[in-house]
Amino acid sequence: MDRAKIRLCVDHPLGAGQTVPVDRDQANYLFNVMRLGVGDAVALFNGRDGEWRAEVTAGNKRSGVLTCVGQSAPQSDPPDLWLIFAPIKKARTDFIVEKAAEMGARRILPVLTDYTNSERVRVDRLQAHCVEAAEQCGGTFVPDVAEPVKLNALLSGWDAGRQIMFCDEVLADDVSPLTLDKGGAWAILIGPEGGFSEAERKRLRGLDFAHPVSLGPRILRADTAAVAAMALWQDRLGDWS
Repeated sequence: MDRAKIRLCVDHPLGAGQTVPVDRDQANYLFNVMRLGVGDAVALFNGRDGEWRAEVTAGNKRSGVLTCVGQSAPQSDPPDLWLIFAPIKKARTDFIVEKAAEMGARRILPVLTDYTNSERVRVDRLQAHCVEAAEQCGGTFVPDVAEPVKLNALLSGWDAGRQIMFCDEVLADDVSPLTLDKGGAWAILIGPEGGFSEAERKRLRGLDFAHPVSLGPRILRADTAAVAAMALWQDRLGDWS
């Protein structure tokens, strides 16, 4: 079945013949911005039931109804990879979250480190960016964005079964090959613009499940580092390999 070009994430079960109501914001996007009418196609996904081709069966400026016709793609979940990052400036934090959703993070965790310079995080806004990214990139999964937590508290309650790829800027001169064991659950940890403190670095290096890695011979901005690290992990251990 052909996939519709316009995609919408909905919080509603999807299945053959299922009707899906759209809220005011979604109706505005579909019927005012995109100028859809009765009979036009929309791709729907909810993070559980894959992607479904639906048709507009009713619509106006404030509401509408879509009816599922058939499944156009199965549910495809990303690898069990979390992205942990220290919030930075608003636009760059938004960028990190959008790209993490596009590149296959299953969960996104903002953390407060010793040198974090932006502690205010609007989780609802970041979650909305994840939805928009999934709609645009063709994915059927939307990662959850967790509430911010202090790094030390996160590590104290960490499940040792999940390995951490700890991106350490002091290794910028280390050009040795990246070696990571395959399989299992992983997380990528990116520090703030000021880097990790010596106390944080010492603690991380003392954890059996944390693996310090270099992202190349140059010190990257935090937003660049997040994209580079996810690309490396996906190429070596994820669903790109």
